[in-house]
Amino acid sequence: MPLRDHFRPPLDDMRHWEGFHATWPVMVVALLRRKLPRGYFAEPRVHSGASAEIDVATFEKDEPALPSQGTGDGAGGVTTAVWAPARPTLTLVTDLPELDEYEVRVYDSKRGRRLVAAIEIVSPANKDRPEHRRAFVAKCAALLQKLVSVTIIDLVTTRNFNLYQELLELIGQADPSLEPEPPPLYAVACRTTKQGDAWQLETWAHALTLGQPLPTLPLWVADNLAVPLELEECYAETCRVLRIP
Repeated sequence: MPLRDHFRPPLDDMRHWEGFHATWPVMVVALLRRKLPRGYFAEPRVHSGASAEIDVATFEKDEPALPSQGTGDGAGGVTTAVWAPARPTLTLVTDLPELDEYEVRVYDSKRGRRLVAAIEIVSPANKDRPEHRRAFVAKCAALLQKLVSVTIIDLVTTRNFNLYQELLELIGQADPSLEPEPPPLYAVACRTTKQGDAWQLETWAHALTLGQPLPTLPLWVADNLAVPLELEECYAETCRVLRIP
C-alpha cells in the first residue's frame, strides 16, 4: 500500500492524523505478537503532550501551618525551626515541554520485564519547536545509552526537521547518507552494541517517499537477536481498520 500524506489535504480533510497515530502502535503490537520469540512482549504507549493541571490550592488547604522558629508549643517545649532558603539566583518564565508519545515498547519478561526496544512514531508536536526536538532526541539518546534499541518513524510532511540527524548531532556523529539534504520522511532503526572493547552505534536508515511502500527494519531485542519490523504490513492494516482511502 503506498504511503499517504496524513497531514495535508485531501486526506487531512477526511481523517484526523491523531486517529492514525493512536491506532498504528496497536497494529504494530499485533504484528509483533507473531514475530517476537517466547518471553518477549510488546505494548502500545500513546500520550498526548497536553497534561492535567494540579490544583495547588487543594494541597495548600490540606497542609498544616508550620510553626515559627523559637516559639513555644503550648506545653513548655520548643517547636522545630523553619529554614528559609536564600532568594533564587535565576528566575525564568518557561514552558517545560511534555512530549507527545506514540510508541511501542518491547520487554523481555525473562529479565524482569526489562525494556529492550522502543518504536517511536514522530508527531507534529515532536518537531514544531527546538525544545520539543531536543526533548525527543534526548529521550532516544537516553534509551540507546541503556542498550534499548530505538526505531524512529517520521511521516510528518508539515515540518521538515530530521530528528534522526539531530540525534546523531547530539552524540557528536553524522550519517553521510543524509547529505546534502536530510530526507523529511524516513524510518531508521538504531542500536548500541559492543565490538571488543569499543561501543558502537549501528543504524539502518531509509528515506520514505509518498506513494511508495514502507521498508522492513530490524527490531533488535537482544544483542544477537532481531525480528523483522514490517512497517508496510502494519501500516496497510492501520489504514484498512480506519477505512483510510
